[in-house]
Amino acid sequence: MTPTPVPTHRPRPPRRTVTDAPAPQPAAPTGRVVVVTGAARGIGRTIAERFVAAGDTVATLYRGGDLPAGVHGYVADVTDSTAVDAAFSSIESDLGPVVVLVANAGVTRDQLLMRMSDEEFETVLDVNLTGTFRCVRRASKGMIRARKGRIVLVGSVVGLYGGPGQVNYSSSKAALVGMARSITRELGGRGITANVVAPGFVETDMTAALPEATQKQYKASIPAGRFASTDEVAGVVEFLASDAAAYVSGAVVPVDGGLGMGH
Repeated sequence: MTPTPVPTHRPRPPRRTVTDAPAPQPAAPTGRVVVVTGAARGIGRTIAERFVAAGDTVATLYRGGDLPAGVHGYVADVTDSTAVDAAFSSIESDLGPVVVLVANAGVTRDQLLMRMSDEEFETVLDVNLTGTFRCVRRASKGMIRARKGRIVLVGSVVGLYGGPGQVNYSSSKAALVGMARSITRELGGRGITANVVAPGFVETDMTAALPEATQKQYKASIPAGRFASTDEVAGVVEFLASDAAAYVSGAVVPVDGGLGMGH
């Protein structure tokens, strides 16, 4: 009886087809907790979406409205120090230490100087300037302990260039430059940067509501000949919050198509 020959190698397993490949998984969080104030609409919404897409854990302080997917919402009025402190405490408890703060929340109350009331002036400064201070003060506590952090303040070309009927708004935005530079002097040695992004005219619901003739007039004054997209502003914010910008602090970065150059 002839013995059965023994195979000299093991048979190969069947090949996996392309359809057997595992489905792609969403990007894992980078470990950073990012707070973007006023992320329910406009520039703030796009900034928050960009950080989410990069894999960051994003939270916002906001007063209401629909938030982008993946953004953790904490209702708080930035004019209320107690509410700001409580919101940051909840964020730290739920998500972890805040590494990046983008202070974007702001309001306008445009009025000619001679007609502007105390309330119209004070309301804008309380939100745009003092509200930013409240958020920076609270966020910086964890950054100082960690010896790292990125603070990005959303200013405006109007804060450098000026604008009729916007004494309150331009004052609040101009003051952010002094704030960022003072933070840099005070906390720069602890690995914390503070910068200002100064957008010009941006394609938002507000500019879309302007009469066509007014839009044409504004665009004629902009060397680029157009309004910015919110994504163009968000891209600069994202850079300033990155490791690549670790040596950039106390800077004012205009995103205005050349409108305010030299100011």
